[in-house]
Amino acid sequence: MGNLYRFVEPVVLFLLARNGPAYGYELGVEFRKHAITDAEVDRSALYRTLQQLESAGHVTSEWDTSGGGPARHTYRITDSGRQHLREWKEVLENLAVSMQNFVAGVRALDASEEVSSLPDSPR
Repeated sequence: MGNLYRFVEPVVLFLLARNGPAYGYELGVEFRKHAITDAEVDRSALYRTLQQLESAGHVTSEWDTSGGGPARHTYRITDSGRQHLREWKEVLENLAVSMQNFVAGVRALDASEEVSSLPDSPR
């Protein structure tokens, strides 16, 4: 079904841009509400994506040791990440148009097959 995990990236960037700094766990909870696909994305894919975004300079992280529990990473979007999110917006806008055209083509094909399967229909 293709590399649907790639669609984790724009959602993570969107959430960090909209909500501000967040822990990985918080991003995982919010991610489910804003996922672009219905594919199940596991936590390891989320953390791999965060690491890749950090390596590319699109997010930064720091350890938060202020709580009583274990230290946690806090992630925040960078200016580069905001630009990358804008690039994703363009890609997804183009993909949405392409997908709409594809679905319309399949519907037209279905309609023509329904007509041609009718008895005494011209072929």
